[in-house]
Amino acid sequence: MKEWYELGGPVHNKAEQMKYLQGRFEMLMTVLDSIDAEVAGVDEIDRLLKMLDDIETKCKQFRYDWAE
Repeated sequence: MKEWYELGGPVHNKAEQMKYLQGRFEMLMTVLDSIDAEVAGVDEIDRLLKMLDDIETKCKQFRYDWAE
C-alpha cells in the first residue's frame, strides 16, 4: 500500500490517477478494518464519510480530465 504522503502528489495521467484511487480505497479499507464495532462512535463514521467525500471529489476531477 502506498504511504499517505505518496498519495498527495500531483497525478498527470490515467494510470497515475487509477493508482491514486486504488491507494485511497486501500487506505479506506484499512481504516474500516481497524474500527472496533463494539466501541466505535460517531467520530469513526464521520472519518469514513470524510474519506468517501474526498474520494468522490477526486473521481469527479479525474472524470473531468478524462473527458477532455
